[in-house]
Amino acid sequence: MADTDPDHPPRALAAVLVCAGVVLVNLDLFIVNVAMPSLAETWSHSSLADLSWVLNAYTVVFAALLVPAGRLSDRIGHRRAFLAGTAVFTAASALCAASPTLAVLVIARLGQAIGAALLMPASLGLLLTSYPPERRGAVIRAWAAIGGLAAALGPILGGLLLEPGWRWVFLVNLPIGVGTLVLGLRRLPDPAPTDRGPLPDLLGAALLTVAIGALSLGVVRAPDWGWWSGRTVAVWALTLVLVVGFLLRNGRHPRPVVEGALVRDRTYAVAGVANTLFGIAFAGMLISGTMWMQTVWGWSALRTGLGTVPGPLCVPFVSIVAGRYVSRFGPGPLVVLGGLSFSAGLGWWIVRLEPHARYASDMLPGSILTGIGVGLILPTLIATATGALSPDRFATGSGVITMLRQVGSALGVAVFVAAVGAPTTLDGYDRAWYILGAATLLTATAALFLPRPGREPATGGPVASKAGSVRAEGATAG
Repeated sequence: MADTDPDHPPRALAAVLVCAGVVLVNLDLFIVNVAMPSLAETWSHSSLADLSWVLNAYTVVFAALLVPAGRLSDRIGHRRAFLAGTAVFTAASALCAASPTLAVLVIARLGQAIGAALLMPASLGLLLTSYPPERRGAVIRAWAAIGGLAAALGPILGGLLLEPGWRWVFLVNLPIGVGTLVLGLRRLPDPAPTDRGPLPDLLGAALLTVAIGALSLGVVRAPDWGWWSGRTVAVWALTLVLVVGFLLRNGRHPRPVVEGALVRDRTYAVAGVANTLFGIAFAGMLISGTMWMQTVWGWSALRTGLGTVPGPLCVPFVSIVAGRYVSRFGPGPLVVLGGLSFSAGLGWWIVRLEPHARYASDMLPGSILTGIGVGLILPTLIATATGALSPDRFATGSGVITMLRQVGSALGVAVFVAAVGAPTTLDGYDRAWYILGAATLLTATAALFLPRPGREPATGGPVASKAGSVRAEGATAG
């Protein structure tokens, strides 16, 4: 329908509002990364493992709720879910800012995760239902590139906000959230719900949540407890039981958390595996860079923010350029090239970084290489996966993909904490970067199984049959 229809606000304005909500979620993640040393000063009695739950409590709950929230969005309407998620996230941000203890802050971060889980899949659902199929590939890439811009702005804004105190990194969410709510209530389109069925399996979602949390706990605490101590083995066993329980229930439930049709679509499944693996590398890289600059070099939060910018700033520009070559080469080669670039960046840090290293010659080249890798990998994987979806599963399917990346992110933070131990242990950083580099190379290996242009994979489910044209158009757009 034309943008001039008075019942349908201009797409550009709706896109701006939706992107404001996406920035709200992504900006918070990158700001909190920079704030970790400041939190350590406030709660000096807490270990790095304890503080890591400020990141991982958010990531675990966000990951586990994305799919039920995506299904809820398809069921109640994307506009309603988006606005509800924005309201919850904004209110939880106020609680984060007022937190008197680390425990309260972690609980408030859980509230933020609930709001973000509602907001993110609904945001993509709103965008995709607002644009015709031939423009959806470009829309998906733009949506994914927003994370890169937030990553570039987040550290700088975090550095500025940390000058008066870490609580301001959460207070900054309030004007963005309130503004998005006020304008969204008046200007966002309200497409009809695409799914009238019942809610997905909530018990299955709960099993998945606890499983991811237990796995993260085991990785984070194993260096202190001992990798094969009684407590660690008990956590591994609990994780295994929960994962098996989730898989059994997911396979038998009439409304599973992850639908079988999605898993049977080869393009979607391979992109999901690659997203999980790269989530490990991406999250671990982000926290390692900021922790190095602040704890090893002793930089201020603002200087660290400025030092973090070049890599993320590459992401949107690389994403735009990469979009022009997807139809020619397919997504696989672009992801492989991105994996090699990202791994090379980590390798540069392993070889060059030491306490007296220089930023321009020793940190910056690695940051740019990792930024190029992110720009090639993340938008390509997201566009490839969501291109395999039928319109009635935009929010749910994108929720699964984002969930898998967040599962990887939780593991990435846990791996970094386990590998480094104390944040000033230099050998630990090298150890972490080797592990993250291996995860990136596995991402590139998985991408080799993505289809090439003109070669549709055989699938066993209805997702591809409903959306084959969407996938093709998404690959050539942008």
